[in-house]
This record gives sequence, structure tokens and C-alpha cells, in this order.
Amino acid sequence: MRRSIATVCLSGTLEDKLEAAAAAGFDEIELFEPDLIASALSPEQVRDRADDLGLTIGLYQPFRDFEAVPEPRENLRRAEHKFAVMERLGADLLLVCSNVSAAAQDDDELAAAQLRTLAERAAEHGIRIAYEALAWGRHVSDYEHAWRIVDAADHPNLGTCLDSFHILSRGSDPATIRDIPGDKIFYLQLADAPELVMDVLQWSRHYRCFPGQGGFDLAAFVQHVLATGYAGPLSLEVFNDVFRQADPQRMAIDAMRSLLLLEEAAGVAPLPPAAPLSGYAFVELAVSPDAAAPVERLLIAMGFRHAGQHRTKPVQLWRHGDTRILVNHDGEEHPRVAAIAVESEDPIRSAGRAQHLLAPLLPRERGPGEAELSAIAAPDGTSVFFCRTDADGWLTDFLTAGPPGGGISSDVTGIDHVALSQPFDFFDEAVLFYRSVLGLDLQPPGERATTEGLVRSRDAHNADSSVRFSLTVPVVGDNGSERQHIALASDDVLTAAAAMRDRGVPLRAVHDNYYDDLLARTDLEPETVERMRGLNVRYDDGLLHVYTELVGPGLFFEIVERGLSRA
Repeated sequence: MRRSIATVCLSGTLEDKLEAAAAAGFDEIELFEPDLIASALSPEQVRDRADDLGLTIGLYQPFRDFEAVPEPRENLRRAEHKFAVMERLGADLLLVCSNVSAAAQDDDELAAAQLRTLAERAAEHGIRIAYEALAWGRHVSDYEHAWRIVDAADHPNLGTCLDSFHILSRGSDPATIRDIPGDKIFYLQLADAPELVMDVLQWSRHYRCFPGQGGFDLAAFVQHVLATGYAGPLSLEVFNDVFRQADPQRMAIDAMRSLLLLEEAAGVAPLPPAAPLSGYAFVELAVSPDAAAPVERLLIAMGFRHAGQHRTKPVQLWRHGDTRILVNHDGEEHPRVAAIAVESEDPIRSAGRAQHLLAPLLPRERGPGEAELSAIAAPDGTSVFFCRTDADGWLTDFLTAGPPGGGISSDVTGIDHVALSQPFDFFDEAVLFYRSVLGLDLQPPGERATTEGLVRSRDAHNADSSVRFSLTVPVVGDNGSERQHIALASDDVLTAAAAMRDRGVPLRAVHDNYYDDLLARTDLEPETVERMRGLNVRYDDGLLHVYTELVGPGLFFEIVERGLSRA
């Protein structure tokens, strides 16, 4: 099945968009008319450039406000001009949107007659017409209504275009798509969207996203369409303010990844299955040698021990039992999470799935006898490794420096999750990346207020929650709230917090007002709350946790105890 993307999904010039679509592996494009109008290339040059890149122009769009008008002559004149342009482009399918103008009449018979006339004119040029119901169309706003008009017009060069956003945003039942003959569905446009309560036109124009990044069940939608016998392309048409200002190459790859994941979910084309994950092998912090001392002091105070030095790289292994933190001295001044290694049942299979989903493999310099570990790049530049610590032998790359430590508390059991703040225009891409490449499940999106501003968040985890990521982004641009943290799991966070306090770990202060409110809004015993107050421990929905102060401008640690109710 062919894969297509609308040029409206991407930023840049038309040339940029064509190159990005081709590089990401798309077979064709929907050419958005404003992109052609703004281009210095002639239609013939656009056709030639697309041919050179291995792309076809599958759809020219949109042609607006045509049908059900009292006098169609001007609209037919406009259409003839579009046909001439399409012949120069080598495009043979024109998208006609349902009329939104005040001149439109609520007359299906008139609409069908005028669309038939348009199809007759189009046939003279070897062109077909795909009629689409806009969710905000003046009289035709749902796909069943549009299909009835197409069926009544009864012309071989007239079919319908189905758009997932226009159908699902209205809450329409897509099951009756199965009643449309597949050969009369001329084009399928796909877009996801977050669940928002707002004007549907504004929702459509600004907040669409790629499949898997929103709340629509697009897999079921595609299955309904394919059940008709539809054999045309799967095409992405996404209007999104952030996407249209982001790097087109990145966005095109993200788009293709979303389409591959959708094809897998819909049973169209399988991917290598995600290998089961069972936890974290390590998290690597990168920092320059001159700025490493505060990080290492904090690790020591938390009970970690310097347990190994890499044989050939400036990387230290720090351990607290089986919890491993690597400190790479080849970083910049401010410490950051540079790499995350997850325990995979089959690292080769994990890496194979990542490659199929266009995750770039990272080249690695490896000394003689050192472990072969595959690493891929996440959207924000974080390296993700797939490991089997019991089989890969990567720990033997480190010269033993001492015992594994254990000074916080014997109740600290491992890494609970890793929280990563994303650049403003990478957030949806990152969510899709971790979901698809690692095979994680997504939690519903959330928002929270911080002193730096409002922050969006999305959590992803594997089946047993042994691997968790918390992804965050400022709601409005870069507000300085870029934070990363490593959360350590605990069976008793109060004991762990007391041990940290006694060892001099600087804990982030929590004000008395918080605990006064906690007494009012929970059933926690006053004695427990007072103990929490003395340790700066917080409580949220069955979770006890405590934060260290920042080390550098954006990195800290958290200790987490889950699944408790202290009443």
C-alpha cells in the first residue's frame, strides 16, 4: 500500500517539503495549492522534481465552495484553470471540499448535478474528483451525506475522499464506511488529534497531529476503510502550528514512523515485534570534568559508590546495589541525562524494530574485547541502548574500583523512571518515539503548574511498569523549565529520606502550607504528615516522593514509593 503525505504537514519551501518527504520514504504527496502558489518553480518543474525524487503527486488540493450554488459558471471557470495546472503537474485527482459559503443551498439534488458536471469536465482532462465533507461544511458536514451526493451524481470520475479528522472529530460512527464501495473511495486522509473541547475549525487548523499522537482510534478507522476494498494510498494530512515551523526532515520522519505504527496496529503491515523490557541497565549522565564534582558528591551522599572505570573512555560506573549510574566526563558544563539503557529480552530484535521505525543508529567506537551494544538516538539527542546485562558482558568494560555501595537505604530497589524535558517542537515526536520504538503504553496527557509556567506531560511505560518515562514540555515555548531527573524506587521513602538527610543530601524544601493542605485533603494520619514535613516528602495519589536540590541548572534525583495509602 502506498504512503503519502500532504505538503501542508511540513515547513519550508515546496522544494524542502518534497525532499523531506522523499528522504523519509513516502511514495507520493498531496500538493497543497498554497505551496505551489508560493513556489518559484513552475508546475512542470515541480513535476520533474517530484519525478527525480521518486514521488508522484497523488492529489491536488483544495478546490473550495463549488457545489449547490445558484449560478455555477464562475466555479466551472475556476475548475478549468485548476485542470490546466494539474495537467502541467501530472496530477490526476482533485480534492473538492464541501461548500462553506453563504451562497450554498441546502439542495442535494443540485449539489449532485453540479458535481456530475464537474466530473464530466474533469474526465475530458483525464482527471478525477474526490468530494470530501468538511466537518464545518455549511450543509454537507459528514461523510455519509457526502457519499449520498456522490452516489446520486453517478459518474465514474467522481468519488469521495474520507478524512479521519472530519469524521472522528464530529463523533460520527465510522463503521458505516463499510457500506461505501471501495472503488468509489478515491482518497484516504489521516490525522490524529488530542481530545479538545473547542470550535472544530480551529481544532482542525491548529491541533491535528500524526497518528498515535492524539486520542482517535485510527487503527479501527483504517480497518473500516480497508474492509471496503479500498486500495489507494494512506495519506497524512495534518495541520499543526508546531509542525509547520519545525525542521521538515525531522517531521517527515516522524510522520512516516507514525504511519508505520498505524499500519502495524491496523494489521496492514507488520513490524518486528517489540521485545519485552524488564528494567534499566543504567542511566548515563554527561558532564565536563571540571563540573563533575557536584554530581559525584551528590551520588556519594546518596549512597552510591564509584564501582568501576571504563577501560578506554572517560566514563565512571557508580552503583547502589544493582542500580547503576554512569558519569561520562566527556560532556558539557551542565550535567544532563545523555543515555538510557533498558534491559531487553532480545536486544537485536529491539534494535531491528527501532531501525524499521527510522530511529537512527548511533555509531560507537569500541575497543578490543568491549561489549557490542546497539544505541539509537531519541528525538532530543538522548542515546537509548538495548542491553542484557546478564549476557552482554558490558559490565566487564569497567575496571572494578570498589563495592557497589548501599548507603541510602536497603529499601531503594532500582530506577523507577526517568523524566526528560523535551524541546518545544519535539514533544509529540518524542512521545511517539518512545511509544513505538520501545513498545510502551501511554498514559493520558496531563498539565501542571510550576513556578516557571504551565508544563504538559505524558508518561509511557512497559507492561509491568519496570520501564517508565515521563516526558514534559513547556506549554508556551521555552520558559526555562527544562528539567531532567532520575527517580529511584523505594519500599520506604520516609526511611530513605531520613537516611539522605542524615548523610547531608540537600533535599528540595516543601513549604508548611503544603502539609497544612495535605491534612485537609487526605486521610493521612497527622503523625505521618508531620514526619513527612520534617523530611520534605510529598504525597500525590498514592505516591510518596522526595526530591533532591538541583545539581547544575536542570538535573535532580527523586526517591519514589508507589502504591500506598497511608490513612
